[in-house]
Amino acid sequence: MKKQERQRYIKRLLSSNEIERQEDFVRLLRAENIDVTQATISRDIKDMQLVKVPSVTGGYHYSMPVQKKMDTEKKLRRTLKDAYVSYATQDKFVLIKVLPGNGPALASLIEAMHYDNVFGTLGDDDTVLIIGKSLDATLDLQQTLQRLLSDN
Repeated sequence: MKKQERQRYIKRLLSSNEIERQEDFVRLLRAENIDVTQATISRDIKDMQLVKVPSVTGGYHYSMPVQKKMDTEKKLRRTLKDAYVSYATQDKFVLIKVLPGNGPALASLIEAMHYDNVFGTLGDDDTVLIIGKSLDATLDLQQTLQRLLSDN
């Protein structure tokens, strides 16, 4: 498996687990049939700039760096404000129309935010389709979109 793909798995694991040790990464990845060593995980942690943050249950767990998420949200907000045309929702779908050339960048930024309620995104030249995990998730996405558009 390529490093980039493995690191995507690591990001997904971080969004749904409180991982305290490198060995926990190894165990969880092996459960996904991804054979890795602790040394590989150690290099990934350094490369991804993961940090340990306090856990609500005590102790510490790995997390994505906070600044990176803030920067991504700032880029997302700026891209939305600069390129936004309209949006509509239907069932689990949010369709965003943007100025030509902005769809792929916007879809990538939404994916990079790792929103819990997003199943996936598709982006073409002037359209982004966000697929929510449920109807409630789609309502949350709509509120997030409105917040991002209205924030200064």
